[in-house]
Amino acid sequence: MVKASLAFLLLVALWLFAMAGCGGPHDAIVGKWHMAGDSSAMVWEFSRNGAVLMGDIRGRYSFGDRDRIKIETRFATAVYQLALSEDRMTLKDPNGSKLEFARSK
Repeated sequence: MVKASLAFLLLVALWLFAMAGCGGPHDAIVGKWHMAGDSSAMVWEFSRNGAVLMGDIRGRYSFGDRDRIKIETRFATAVYQLALSEDRMTLKDPNGSKLEFARSK
C-alpha cells in the first residue's frame, strides 16, 4: 500500500514537471517580432525573464488567464488578448484594435 502510494505520488510529480516544461506561450513568445507586412518596422523583443524591448523602450510582460498578456512600461500599462502561432502573433486590445506581428528571422 505504501509503495503504491509513493509510486502514485512520484508519477503525479513527474507529470506536473512535464506539463510545466511545455511552456505554452511563455516560451513561444520569446524572440524578436516586427509588425506584419513591414520587416523594417520597430522590433519588439521578448526575453525569457519577462523583459520586453520595444525599439528603445524597456518594459516587462506577464501572462494572465484566458490568453491575456500585460505589458508594462514607464509610460503605460496595457492588457491584450494574445493569439500566438509559430511565426505570427496578434495582440488585441479591449477596444478591438489589433497589433499583428511576424517573427523576425
